Amino acid sequence: MISYENKTDEELIAEYRAGNDAIMDYLMEKYKNLVRKKVSKLFLIGGDKDDLIQEGMIGLFKAVRDYSGDKESSFFHFADLCIARQIYTAIEASNRKKHAPLNSYIPLYEENESAGELGNGCGSQTEMETNPEDLLIVQENVQDIHERVRKNLSDMEREVLTYYLQGYDYTQIAEIMEREPKSVDNALQRIRKKLR
Repeated sequence: MISYENKTDEELIAEYRAGNDAIMDYLMEKYKNLVRKKVSKLFLIGGDKDDLIQEGMIGLFKAVRDYSGDKESSFFHFADLCIARQIYTAIEASNRKKHAPLNSYIPLYEENESAGELGNGCGSQTEMETNPEDLLIVQENVQDIHERVRKNLSDMEREVLTYYLQGYDYTQIAEIMEREPKSVDNALQRIRKKLR
């Protein structure tokens, strides 16, 4: 097996571009611990550490593919930046997906009804009054959801749902409720399953 230890990363990338595909495997193995170190303190909603490691390895692959030796920064710093960007992009995308239910909401309460434990509904009443049949279906759905929330969710889950519907993310909810972010995320997962 060919040894690459005596060559700089920049020299290796030049060889890779010249057609030595084995260098990609070497660099991926060499920087795998950098990826793991970056991932060790992060959390991905609905995912696990392996998902973040995979995203970091994609960032590393892009760094090898895109590195330009004419820049002042070393490959190490460029790879570090690419890995971090890829991981944080994955986390941001995960956070956006968790808000998907808010993008296709239905109100939980009428405008004139007391907000009670869940807060005001999100929708505009006039939008739903355009068709009486649609309004009736929405009202039945609202009643069904409200009943399922009351019957199926624990007090803690209802409190988490209240904050979630107000637009807080799981880390903010954890701070407010003085709980671990993971327990709030787990509660959100249980809420989704129970209300399906």
